[in-house]
Amino acid sequence: MVLAGLVPAVRAISGLTLTTPYPAIVTSPDSRISFDLEVDASEDGRVNLEVNGVPDSWSATLLGGGSVIRAVQLNGNDPAEARLDVTIPPDATGTTRITVVASDSESRVELPLDIAVETDAGGEVSLEAETPGLRGDSDTNFTFNLQVVNDKAEDLTFTVTAVGPPGWDVEATPTGQTQAVSAVVEAGSEAGITVSVTAPENVPSDSYTILVTTTVGGEQLQQELVVEITGSYSLDLSTQTGVLSARGPSGGVTEVTFTVTNTGTAPLTNVEVAITPPNDWNVVFDPPEPIASIEAGQTAEVKAQITPSGDAIAGDYNLNFRANAEEADGTAAVRFTVEASILGALIGGALIVGAFAGLWWVFRRYGRR
Repeated sequence: MVLAGLVPAVRAISGLTLTTPYPAIVTSPDSRISFDLEVDASEDGRVNLEVNGVPDSWSATLLGGGSVIRAVQLNGNDPAEARLDVTIPPDATGTTRITVVASDSESRVELPLDIAVETDAGGEVSLEAETPGLRGDSDTNFTFNLQVVNDKAEDLTFTVTAVGPPGWDVEATPTGQTQAVSAVVEAGSEAGITVSVTAPENVPSDSYTILVTTTVGGEQLQQELVVEITGSYSLDLSTQTGVLSARGPSGGVTEVTFTVTNTGTAPLTNVEVAITPPNDWNVVFDPPEPIASIEAGQTAEVKAQITPSGDAIAGDYNLNFRANAEEADGTAAVRFTVEASILGALIGGALIVGAFAGLWWVFRRYGRR
């Protein structure tokens, strides 16, 4: 008697209810439907859930909080929410009743659900692209927008993947849900998919295919997207020797050979080497006309005949050369050292010799006085 008195009594949950807003649904074969469930009571406690009457070829799963569940815990104030997903096989016909049961040790509530399967109950699901092809150079970040169109009579969950050529960065997600792996497209509505594509650096000019695959309610839909790479544009300007320095006399001509290298993946057109020289300096280029085209990876030479001003003071000058094409440009800073001219050196030497001769004559004549 004493031991029996220590055993706690099992308490039934008062006011247990199990409801769904739509207990009868019409759907098509080979589909998946969902029932939103709400479990409530006037006090707290654990409520077990189960599903009865599911045909052998069907599947029914109770979900809550993103996981498969077998029970809910009530707090006596707020109802607990759950979802029942039912997968209908392709050969299903007629109306099927399944029952969801909520129970504790003393109470039991049943919720019958009717599923009518009709071959003409719903329409089709399709995958459409707003723009199936985009064009740009290899530095472009391409973005495609697609829509999952659901003409059926029930909401459907979909997932999406995208695959591009080796080395490409391709990502597909439900629009506005960058971290989501799946989303729901409502009946008679559509949901967006965003596909972001980045090509490898300096990929050759060509057309490339991106394959997008979407799984919607048991159906698999595919859409091909095309990226046309027009090429990347860049150039390098340097000297033939790679040394960015030169020297020459003031008033004299010094020739420097420049190389223009197409470092991109597409041709450069109308390439011209130019400079804004210091005052009274003269720079003449050979060839004098722009180069019509330089293919990717190729190099062209341009000679520059540099003539410093005849009055230029000996020293270093920075000459900023530019290579301009219709698609890209580049620069090269050349340090030019102006040397004293031979005539100036002779005159300077003569003046120095004359000065020493004059001093010698003065000391010679007047030194003893």
